[in-house]
Amino acid sequence: MSELKSEKAHDNVVAISEDEVEKARQLQKKSPLFTMIFAGCALMSDGYQVGVLSLVNVCFSKIYGDAYTSEMSTRLGNALFCGIVLGQIGFGFFIDRVGRKVGMMVTTFLVILGAALCAGAYGANGSVTGLFWALTIYRGILGVGVGGEYPCSSANASENADNVLEGRRGMLVVLSTNTMIDLGFVFAALVPLILSVAGCSYEVIWRTSFAIGVLPPLSVLYFRLRMTNSEIFKKNSIKRNVPYLLIAKRYWRHLIGTGGAWFIYNFITYPFGIFSGTILDTAIGTNGTFTQIASWSCLLNLLYMPGCVLGAVSADTVGRKRTMALGFFLQGLLGILIGIFYKDLVKILPLFVVLYGTFLSLGEYGPGDMTILIAAEVYPTGIRGTAYGWSAAIGKMGAICGNTAFKPAIKIFGNGDTLAGGGRVFILASCLALIGAAFVWMFIPDRTRQDLKVEDGAFKQYLIENGYDISYLGEPSAIESQESLKYGKHEVN
Repeated sequence: MSELKSEKAHDNVVAISEDEVEKARQLQKKSPLFTMIFAGCALMSDGYQVGVLSLVNVCFSKIYGDAYTSEMSTRLGNALFCGIVLGQIGFGFFIDRVGRKVGMMVTTFLVILGAALCAGAYGANGSVTGLFWALTIYRGILGVGVGGEYPCSSANASENADNVLEGRRGMLVVLSTNTMIDLGFVFAALVPLILSVAGCSYEVIWRTSFAIGVLPPLSVLYFRLRMTNSEIFKKNSIKRNVPYLLIAKRYWRHLIGTGGAWFIYNFITYPFGIFSGTILDTAIGTNGTFTQIASWSCLLNLLYMPGCVLGAVSADTVGRKRTMALGFFLQGLLGILIGIFYKDLVKILPLFVVLYGTFLSLGEYGPGDMTILIAAEVYPTGIRGTAYGWSAAIGKMGAICGNTAFKPAIKIFGNGDTLAGGGRVFILASCLALIGAAFVWMFIPDRTRQDLKVEDGAFKQYLIENGYDISYLGEPSAIESQESLKYGKHEVN
């Protein structure tokens, strides 16, 4: 009987050569670095897709005038965000159950499809209303892909960072996530500017700007076909019988913290970013050209970058929680000053743009960098995608609320005076930033320099104490299987 069993075991062994094992080892070794690089490329594309609407809005206003109403503008902006919310929640769950690699392949396809559809959008029989409804639908499809990239790329970056440069996970994750998203905002202003300087019409500008959004996701497609899931995911994933009640009991306060801080940050940042072209158009005046608006928008978006980079450095030195609270606090103080002197500042456009950019940069230094980083590391690996997706989705609800309220707030608070309304909205947003600083201090946990394995271990122990069968955790490692074959450790199927 034992001889038959031994023969059966050998029949099920697939011989793997030394070269194949070595190739697998090399791929495993290089995968973390390339994963982070291409996660950054994908998120840069996401930032571009969000930011490009700012100057596209100006193009639409120039082409269609009053026919491009405030309601249309808001609907077009929110279509992307509604899609993002669905993508964040859906793909957050998907990558925990199925795997990081498959999730990233699907989101890449959706971003390519959505961007291409936007570039070629038309209304039936030349209908302007039809055009904007088509764009609303296409931006929604694009948003699902963009939203899915957040948990896919951020979770993957967090899980691979310590294998690239140990002890600097905070810096690496910020540089490959929020910094790249904001770099996408820079390109979102630079592309229309170049097209404008080249003498292109407004329609060519907005269609080409959308079309170029196809290129970054195409550039990462090949690598994503070859990437592997991280080892920490393979060891700690929960693909069935997920104990959601136990998870909610342990992590509800974390979710309030990460989701709530993200909501406040996006409520402030996204409307001031998306409608920056409109704000600058107002500040420049009726004689301003599109090239002038695009030039100032490009400079404004460049001013995001110092905040991102400083936040990356600060993450591992000052600490996550302190950096986030400090960024909110300083942004609030500066914004109140801008709001008080708003009417005078817009008359000195260079000074206004620098202060406006610094206001946005402080948001990136604190909550912009830290919301992504903290949400990607305070939860255990088995639910990292799901919890991150919900945190980011709550945050995007803040963007939707902010976008919806922005233009009506200017109108209401200004009583018909756009400049007065703009100043008061700055003050309102800045007061919310100060509230955000206090909120962070109360609800955000600090995991500065803590290895991801620590929370995985604590979560595993928590599950054991509550009677959960931990045999559901993890999946067989391909490398371990190859090693077992190499050293003669055969298993029966």
